[in-house]
This record gives sequence, structure tokens and C-alpha cells, in this order.
Amino acid sequence: MSHTLLQDALFNTQTVRELDRLAVKNSGMPSFDLMQKAGAVAFAELLETFGKPSFLHVFCGTGNNGGDGYIIAALAAVQNIPVTIYEVGNTAAISGDANLAKKLCIEANVNLQGLKLDCDLSQGVIVDSLMGTGFKGSLRGEFAEAIEVINCSSLPVMSIDIPSGLSADTGAVEDIAVKADLTVTFIGAKQGLFTGRGPAVSGEIVYDSLDIPESILQKMAPSAELMDLSDLLEYLPEPEADVHKSQRGHCMIIGGELGFGGAAIMAAEACLTTGSGLTSLVTRAEHITASLARQPEIMACAVASGQQLEPLLDGPTVLVIGPGLGRSSWSEQLLQKALASDLPMVVDADGLNIISEGRVVTNLQNINWIMTPHPGEAARLLDVSVAEIEADRFSAVRRLQEKYKAIVILKGAGSLVSAKDGQPIKVCPYGNPGMSTGGMGDILSGVIGSLIAQGIDLQTAAELGCCLHSAAADMAVQEKGYKGLVATDILPYLAKAMNQWDQELL
Repeated sequence: MSHTLLQDALFNTQTVRELDRLAVKNSGMPSFDLMQKAGAVAFAELLETFGKPSFLHVFCGTGNNGGDGYIIAALAAVQNIPVTIYEVGNTAAISGDANLAKKLCIEANVNLQGLKLDCDLSQGVIVDSLMGTGFKGSLRGEFAEAIEVINCSSLPVMSIDIPSGLSADTGAVEDIAVKADLTVTFIGAKQGLFTGRGPAVSGEIVYDSLDIPESILQKMAPSAELMDLSDLLEYLPEPEADVHKSQRGHCMIIGGELGFGGAAIMAAEACLTTGSGLTSLVTRAEHITASLARQPEIMACAVASGQQLEPLLDGPTVLVIGPGLGRSSWSEQLLQKALASDLPMVVDADGLNIISEGRVVTNLQNINWIMTPHPGEAARLLDVSVAEIEADRFSAVRRLQEKYKAIVILKGAGSLVSAKDGQPIKVCPYGNPGMSTGGMGDILSGVIGSLIAQGIDLQTAAELGCCLHSAAADMAVQEKGYKGLVATDILPYLAKAMNQWDQELL
């Protein structure tokens, strides 16, 4: 995911509308002037990204988003760029600033016509200004047809404020959305651009405040925030010259039922790689040899029951349980003993599945823990469908946190990290499609466990671990490509990201 933002604050639709209103009220700037500025910024970004196009195709809706498109078309005409506007929807409903913008096009002799399913899109660039941040629900009729026409072309596409059909609040797409190469968003960056389907359809995201004073932007609290790895790395403790391993913590990985040994081993390797002073692995006896052969620094121990695990819990400072845990009686026993300890922990995978099935007896609300569900696990934890989770990932994170009193990482494109005390939800801006393979979550769990072992608080460890894991994957992709990327490929890049992270390298 690429983004160019002047700030990390993200906003929902309601807040952006209020910012827009305050900007007009406090600056004394007519709203039409603000629309003209937005159109000029977008047109400049178009030229910078794609060069001067041989032709410009502008798809305009009937609202203010369409007004931005009319402004862009008029500016193109001034520069003698051939341009056609395809008007979608009831043109008689165009009013206010959008109508003023349309008049500029008429004065510039821009070609205006209705939507044609067979329109000539053989050359040039497409501008999507069909619908803005106010869109909700399902697309129907002519607007859906227009998006189909845009997506079926082979031309580069710039969306204004948000790709049409994408929810600015949730990042969900109910029916169809424009697949843009570039999205230029204004005043407040919309949270839906950065999670769910947002990263898949938005392309490069460019934010412009339209010179709204910082004093106005600060009047409205963001609903979410993009995390920054450079800032989060500042929380990593800098070891002193006389540091020893016990001062860097002891993380214990618990998992690896028969047939799933690799998950626990990968989690342990990720933990060791990211700085845990001591890393131990509690697993089935059958996996000990494999662990020792791969990474002899990991203290591998076989247990056959929860009773055998109990005395081992006196050693670690943090637990990671769930990778390859399975759902057997052995799995249940180990999870029960882990939850009964007073240790902070990271719970993932089958650990979450066992909890969702109500197979452990404990007061989960008294546990100091992080849970790292993917959408399927989140759905089971909340007893809803995966579709419901993906329809509003922000709401899902809040509900999980409220129900389980845990710090929650909802994995996926634009992973979300819950925040307590009314703070904005954190959004991870790193990651790539190559991460959609088995074992990536196990690596993440090990990374977070390692950070907690080193003395980082759970909230910060969740945020840093999420970003470090995804950024390492991005570094791996830079060298290897994302096709064929596997979880263990990112292990060597974890240390690189910790020691020499530079956003400019990506």
C-alpha cells in the first residue's frame, strides 16, 4: 500500500463533513472556491502521475464529487487536452457548486454526454468522480454500469476523494467499486481507504488538506490513525553494554499439536529473531528434533498434558499460545493452564477457536492479553459471519475488545489494532498480497511475544509487532517479489527492519 499523507489522522464521513463546514465558515472562503482548489490539486496530481494525457475521460455524478470532476475537465480543456464528460444519474438534480462547475465546462466547450456502454476508452486517462464519501449501501443501475465500463477499460484511473462504490467509513464494497491507480483525497483522509477492500481498489493514495488551517483540523478528533514504524521503533529498548539474556525476557511459545508442528516452530523462530533474551517452545515430543535442527537456540520441551506444562510456567515472562495448537484435549489442557497463569500472553489461531467454542473455564476479562484473529476467527469469537466482520472491520475490533477486554489485532489488508480509553483505532499501512499464505500469523504472534518479553507494554507491542511484521514482508517483496512468498521468507527481514528501517527504501 502506498500513501502520501501530511498527517496520520484518519476520519469518518461525519467528521470530514464537519471539517468541510468549519473550513468554509472560519476561512470566509466560498465553498465553490474550495471545490475549485480541490479540482486544481487533483488535476495537478493527474499530470504528475500520468503525464499530459492524450485524452481525458471524466465520469461525473450529480453531487459535489461530480463537481470536482467538472472542474478537472474544464482545466484540461484550458490546456487543450481533448476531454469528454460522461454524466451519470439525473442531470436535472445537479445544483449548487456542482452546477457552477458544470457551467465552467459548458463555457470551455467541453463535450458532455450521457453514459454509453460502448464509449471509446482506447486512449488517455479516466477520472472517477461518480460519487463521494457520502455513498452508502448498494450500487444500482447506471452507476454500477459506469463502474463496469471504467473497470473493463485498460486505461489508468484517478478517483476523486474515494473510489466510487467503496465505503469511506468501513473500507467495504457491497457490490462493485472503481479500481483506481491513484486516489486523491481532501481535507481529511478517509479511514476506509486503508483497510478492507480500500487498499485493493485505491491504488496510490495522495492526501491534500486544501490548506485548511491546522487549528481547524485539530478541532475534530480522528476516528483512526495510521501507525508509523519509525515512531514505534523508538520504544525498542537500547541494550546497555553489560546487558544479559535474562534482562531481555523469556517468551514461551505453546503449540504444535500433531500435524501442526511447523506453526509453533515458526512462531518461536520469529520470537528469537526479534530479540527475546530466551525463547522456549512447548510442543509435542514429535516436533522437538525438527525444532533443534532448525534453530538450536530455542529451548524445546515436550509435554504430554497440561499437568506437565504447569511447572514450566514459572520460567517465562510472557506466553504465546495458539500457533498449531489444534483443538484436541491436549490443546484444551495447555490453553486452560496458560490462561490460569498470571502471565501476559498473546493468543492466536486455535487458541482463539477453543475460546470461541467456550471450552475453557476462566474469567477472560481478568487476563492481560493480546488476541490476533483473522476475519474467520473474529467471526467465530463474535458468533457472526465473516461477511459481517468485513462489512465493518472498525466495528468488529471495537466489539471484540469490549467482549473480551483484550487488545485486539484484526488481521487482513490494513490490519487494525484496538485502542483503549476512546483513543483512535490504529491502522497498519504496510503489507502486501504475498502475505496471504499460511504461517504469516504465526510469525506475527512470535514477534509480539518477543517485544513483550523485552519490556514493551502490550498496547505498544501490538502496534509495533503488527507494523514490524508487515514492513519486513514489504522488504522481502522488494527483493523477492510477492508471488511465491512464504512466511519463513520474512524472518531475516525482521532484524533488518528493526535495525535499519527506512520508509524511503520501499
